[in-house]
Amino acid sequence: MMAALDLKRLVPGHVLGFEAYVPSKPDAELCRLYQVPHLHRLNNNENPLGPPFPAREVLSGLNPQIVSSYPSGDSWALRGKLAELWQVERDQIVIGNGANEVIGFVIKAFCGAGDNIVTADRTFAVAEWIARFSGVTPRLIPLLDYRFDVTGMVTAIDLRTKVLFICNPNNPTGTHLTTDELEDLLQRVDGRAIVVLDEAYAEYMEVSDFPDSRVLLERHPNLVVFRTFSKAWALAGLRIGYLVGGRDLVDAVRRTAIAYSINVIAQEAAMAALQDNGVHLRATREMVHSSRSLVSIAMQNLNVPTISHNGNFMMLKLPMGDTGAHRQLMRRGYMVRAMSDFRFPGWVRLSLSTPSVMGGFIGALSEILPRLSRVSEPS
Repeated sequence: MMAALDLKRLVPGHVLGFEAYVPSKPDAELCRLYQVPHLHRLNNNENPLGPPFPAREVLSGLNPQIVSSYPSGDSWALRGKLAELWQVERDQIVIGNGANEVIGFVIKAFCGAGDNIVTADRTFAVAEWIARFSGVTPRLIPLLDYRFDVTGMVTAIDLRTKVLFICNPNNPTGTHLTTDELEDLLQRVDGRAIVVLDEAYAEYMEVSDFPDSRVLLERHPNLVVFRTFSKAWALAGLRIGYLVGGRDLVDAVRRTAIAYSINVIAQEAAMAALQDNGVHLRATREMVHSSRSLVSIAMQNLNVPTISHNGNFMMLKLPMGDTGAHRQLMRRGYMVRAMSDFRFPGWVRLSLSTPSVMGGFIGALSEILPRLSRVSEPS
């Protein structure tokens, strides 16, 4: 008789102690569970306008035969297109299956057991999660006025700190570090650690003091910049992201990168999206402006506090538990992100969709808010 499987011995303690992320169920199953005919997903900051027209053409005209062969193992052509855009060499870019995979490449390249990373306590948590289940310690610095605390992060660095992760603009608060603040951080780090800028929402930024990361890359060899095609470019279902950095730094990352992880459809669609000439991004930004204004005014009338800065999302502080609000909104066909897991209990994050969808959401929220939370409507 075979001995029982001893998982406690076989699985490292830092893996056993990690609670796995559980994605939401498919739309059809959620509609059945909550008895709604349609579900508006306002929880993942997706772009409801869909991909740019050139990418749509590629996807609609796809020859099925293309999927019978392996894709470019290192996304050679796409890296060339991105190199032109960033004015760097092709070898300074690594493509990943979504930015999540790229985060994993960086942690594997630079961190070992006993090392640590530094990031914020209330930010996009994937770097924290990957560190934890890799046996690397995440040092979480509290936000200061909903912004990354530059001094706090620099002070947390020690001899075992390998990477600082900065989400700019920050998800979920939408705040950003300015050019001067980021330059100050890089000067104070002084090459002691890798500094990662996660710019997943950079395409939504229209403020003059937002850092030009291409310029910063020329001056700081320890800087890495992440971008994604999932948000503004609306290719979330194809899972494609990338990093840009100095040649030596990227060479180290490439040693941990997984070849052939980017499917051929994602590569073709991403290259096509880059040919849009700004039409898609302008339309996306206009939609976000209109919807942010619409929701902000409505939340003032409903006496609901908000955190609303940059990106295609905003936060709402509801007079009830965030998970309870999530369930009640689901019963009305609107899915938001409950923020307790982001260490924002009582808040929900709302992805900004089209004005018509936002109007429906405002109506649904008005139905579930207690009467005491409402203020008088102007006559």
